[in-house]
Amino acid sequence: DEIDLAVRAFQRMTWSIKFCPRPVVVAPFGFCFGGGAEIAIHGARRQAHAELYMGLVETGVGLLPAGGGCKEMTIQASDSGSPDALRKNFETIAMAKVSTSALEARRLGYLLPADGITMNRERLLHDAKELAHELAASGYAPPIPRADIPAPGESMLATLRMGVRLMREGEFISDHDVKVANWVAYVMCGGKITAGTPVSEQYLLDLEREGFLSLCGEKKTQERIAFTLKNGKPLRN
Repeated sequence: DEIDLAVRAFQRMTWSIKFCPRPVVVAPFGFCFGGGAEIAIHGARRQAHAELYMGLVETGVGLLPAGGGCKEMTIQASDSGSPDALRKNFETIAMAKVSTSALEARRLGYLLPADGITMNRERLLHDAKELAHELAASGYAPPIPRADIPAPGESMLATLRMGVRLMREGEFISDHDVKVANWVAYVMCGGKITAGTPVSEQYLLDLEREGFLSLCGEKKTQERIAFTLKNGKPLRN
């Protein structure tokens, strides 16, 4: 119950960032992992330092992004119009891909084309403030919570799960990696529903929370969390 409340609180926080009436510009630099990356992707814009190690890395400890990370990557894939975008974003999350620069973060979908990149670390905060001022001066209006996101549905879920199965048969991932990746696929596809069914942002957040809590109850996830906290590196189990 305590974990459920904590996840709900974090989701409310990222929700308030995205729908804040004033433009929130996030200025990520250095290491920006997990919850930090989720905070960043919910901003109106991002002004990133060129040296940026950014990633949704929760699968490395047997969990999934539950602060809106899966939701935002699903929306981004849907809005792109590319049939391959969801698979690409799924792989980014499931494989816990981390950028080695701001440019790579843009290629991975953590940064958008409209986001800025600052070369000089000393200018980062100044540039972020200038961007916030520009957005405000141009008559910024916050987005409206979406209720029209076309869910990829069961057909895409089957495709993603087949890819996960092939990875397991090739012994590239473990049995627990399969369980985690299948949960990520389930959330990003909107569950077992008909492709194209409109779903809301809150619906996807609820699926994230369901998957996160389920994985928290897995012994191997608990082992991964404990090992990472103790040793500072991931456990392959």
